[in-house]
Amino acid sequence: MNSTGRIFRVGLFGESHGQGIGVTLDGCPPGIPLTESDFNPDLGRRKPGRVGTTPRVEDDLPEIISGQFNGFTTGAPLTLLFRNKNVRSGDYADLRETPRPGHSDFVAYKRFKGFNDFRGGGHFSGRLTLCLVAAGVVAKKLIDPISVNAELVSAGGEKEIDKAVASAMENGDSVGGIVECRAGGIPVGWGEPFFDSVESAIAHLAFSIPAIKGVEFGSGFAAASMKGSSHNDPIIDDTGATATNNAGGISGGLTNGNELVFRIAVKPTSSISIQQSTYSIKTGKVEKLEVRGRHDACIALRVPVVLEAITAIALADFKLLAQSR
Repeated sequence: MNSTGRIFRVGLFGESHGQGIGVTLDGCPPGIPLTESDFNPDLGRRKPGRVGTTPRVEDDLPEIISGQFNGFTTGAPLTLLFRNKNVRSGDYADLRETPRPGHSDFVAYKRFKGFNDFRGGGHFSGRLTLCLVAAGVVAKKLIDPISVNAELVSAGGEKEIDKAVASAMENGDSVGGIVECRAGGIPVGWGEPFFDSVESAIAHLAFSIPAIKGVEFGSGFAAASMKGSSHNDPIIDDTGATATNNAGGISGGLTNGNELVFRIAVKPTSSISIQQSTYSIKTGKVEKLEVRGRHDACIALRVPVVLEAITAIALADFKLLAQSR
């Protein structure tokens, strides 16, 4: 499915090298101040420009085509469109028959019987994270004054991010990274036990970001080597504040009033300059592959604002659910 959410529903459409991409937000409340210029700061943070990011540059200017009138949301489905202009589809002509290792090319070909738009990864492309960021702009307005901030804390296993990226680029390779997100000011009790826990909703959305391979909340996997006496978070007052925050702001699937803290693992970009081997759909043999096109050496550099967006989307849905009780 290309949509998610229970009240605040998000649906994506478009392909990387098609005419455009976009997002529809259904269930968006009326009366939220919104203009096209409101999207510029976060969309600008996602744009390439830093060393290690793709040289493909698009305008990324949103067109609000429904759900907004006189500077406010109307309550009708809010649809945003981004037109693709800077495309070089010829760079991907060979990928129909020689799918990239680590990418969606092969499974997309099988799943959609060869009718998928393979140019630039098509509907599987990281370009569609632009739509998530746009949805996040609206979600952040909805959950205000809750703050959501994410940052890249390591790349290629190194704290010196620029050094790790430069080394990968020098060798025609790529690196992944760890991105940490923190959200403060969340009321106690948002979420549900079991299937619709706060962790479940955020993880579900986090894995919609291409290249995400892991999610951990609070102390995460380190909790497996801790004892209960050190992992438990002592409650210190009637607001639910705790002396430590190993739970990452979530208890029993519900927000507990402390800062929400989680991290995601971003894998290295699949498209690299180093010659690789891959199965040829045309010949039925393993052949050499040289990837052309414009790609990020470290896609994690552009992930923080996307992670903020999906976090805000999840929290917006929980807020509306809490208000509906």
